[in-house]
Amino acid sequence: MQVKVQADSGKMDVNQAKQEHLLALKVMRLTKPTLFTNMPVTCEDRDLPGDLFGQLMKEDPSTIKGAETIMLGEMLTLPQNFGNIFLGETFSSYISVHNDSTQVVKDILVKADLQTSSQRLNLSASNSAVSDLKPECCIDDVIHHEVKEIGTHILVCAVSYTTQTGEKLYFRKFFKFQVLKPLDVKTKFYNAETDEVFLEAQIQNITTSPMFMEKVSLEPSIMYNVTELNTVSTGEEGASTFGKMSYLQPMDTRQYLYCLKPKPEFAEKAGVIKGVTVIGKLDIVWKTNLGERGRLQTSQLQRMAPGYGDVRLSLELIPDTVNLEEPFDITCKITNCSERTMDLVLEMCNTNSIHWCGISGRQLGKLNPSSSLYITLKLLSSVQGLQSISGLRLTDTFLKRTYEYDDIAQVCVVCSHMNPES
Repeated sequence: MQVKVQADSGKMDVNQAKQEHLLALKVMRLTKPTLFTNMPVTCEDRDLPGDLFGQLMKEDPSTIKGAETIMLGEMLTLPQNFGNIFLGETFSSYISVHNDSTQVVKDILVKADLQTSSQRLNLSASNSAVSDLKPECCIDDVIHHEVKEIGTHILVCAVSYTTQTGEKLYFRKFFKFQVLKPLDVKTKFYNAETDEVFLEAQIQNITTSPMFMEKVSLEPSIMYNVTELNTVSTGEEGASTFGKMSYLQPMDTRQYLYCLKPKPEFAEKAGVIKGVTVIGKLDIVWKTNLGERGRLQTSQLQRMAPGYGDVRLSLELIPDTVNLEEPFDITCKITNCSERTMDLVLEMCNTNSIHWCGISGRQLGKLNPSSSLYITLKLLSSVQGLQSISGLRLTDTFLKRTYEYDDIAQVCVVCSHMNPES
């Protein structure tokens, strides 16, 4: 049931007006109840109490029939104090103005403002005055506010009215409370050899109660497409890596992984992904006691794009496993990351294990800024095991500058009779 109850607001700081007023103001927080828990006491049948404890628990109306030894009962408990308010939750409060006098009060205006460290918000549902309020009658209002700041908050409730004699009176009450941080979010970026970026988000529950993590998603910026890596493919639908029940216990930490890849229109422009780039923001939705929802959105996450110098060489296609002393092909992508046109020459230098096949020192032609070209190269390995591909050299004939590329990738070299495809 989505039923809310009135919680005690005794922990709030209240500044009472010195003058006796005809109206009384009551402000109470609205929150949901908690499940009642008891402490079962049992003993063995041969002990002195016998089945006395068991009989008392059966007669206890707060226990579950047939499961009396379980601490969790079927009854609900009203909140005994103001409780905690966490960032991202919705703060709800019940405001009641009651006419305690024996005369009719006119032009009653009730205003509720929330003062934070940075702003003052009007939470009143209506700013129009009530024409009159008879004795023993009241004006009720319920306010809601999604908490978006941590720290001290002050709820300011002001009441103005006019007596039968035409005297205008006014008083205020202040209710101060603290907003706490529910989650600790840490992020890490990992840059792949390609333009892909892996984001690891570590989310820790720093409250004192469990959370049901309803949604943790990454909203990418316009430059990237995102793929969530938090599921395992099992048939048609993917199963969550965290299991069916996505609960986060107090002080527990959970890691979420995302892969971001630049959109084609941005990936082709080498200059666009230089320097600091905006990745996106995390959207986190959770539920606590009896389904109370909270939501947090991080600020825009930024990362420093790796520097590739004037010319970037990356591998677009390479086999995982090759045969010993048998030629194989790789496809390279060469990108001009500078702001000038280059005239490139490719040289291939053999190493102790890697031998290039083809003509070294061939002209690749002119390459405009932010442009790319693809070349296919043939090579072979004379040594078994995991071998690094090295020995590529690019020379810009305009500036007589040479760029060296070693350890650009690794390949596993095996004997031909060990290859399962042979």
